[in-house]
Amino acid sequence: MGDAAESACHELLLRLAGRLPDRQLWRFRDWLAAGALPELSQALPLTLLRERIGLTSAESRILDVSLRPYGADAGLLSSVREIDDVPELDYVFTASSPYPMSLGDSRAVLFDAVLRGRSTVGEVRACWRQSRSDSGLPAKRVLVVSASAEWMNLTGELQRMQRALGEHDPCVEVLPTEMEPPPYHWAAIEASELLCTGAAASTPLVHS
Repeated sequence: MGDAAESACHELLLRLAGRLPDRQLWRFRDWLAAGALPELSQALPLTLLRERIGLTSAESRILDVSLRPYGADAGLLSSVREIDDVPELDYVFTASSPYPMSLGDSRAVLFDAVLRGRSTVGEVRACWRQSRSDSGLPAKRVLVVSASAEWMNLTGELQRMQRALGEHDPCVEVLPTEMEPPPYHWAAIEASELLCTGAAASTPLVHS
């Protein structure tokens, strides 16, 4: 039950990227990496209700599969609003940093040193994300990584690295190699630059 529920929860949190606020999304992923599914089972449904975030029927099934075995309240799960389609993206993505003095290069060197050649890692890519509707929100660096296994642990590791480098709400997207990227991730991938590759990079995220 544990591995299946954790994988399902990781997929759901991927699908909520760009919909849940970064400050909540990274924390939920950190909990998942630590194996805190009972805590997630209480907090995630309440957050979806408070933020008025709806789920598609497929996402609702993933929510149920991942959280109900760990004590999520059935009434809360059924109260999450169901939507027909995922909302349109409120973000644009670019490869270049919007900041004149960026730490992007030094971070790229660190990611390369840590991830290059790792057995479960595919491609490691990065881009910058800017909100369409709120020009006051700062641009955020988004790291997109494909991996054949250990998605939750890798997410937690890379988030901790980002926070150590001063990124308070890190945007780290670790995609299973067999998963079709959601629209948010496709947009990020298409605008991204390749930082490095691991040993599992047989299938590129960006097809030529």
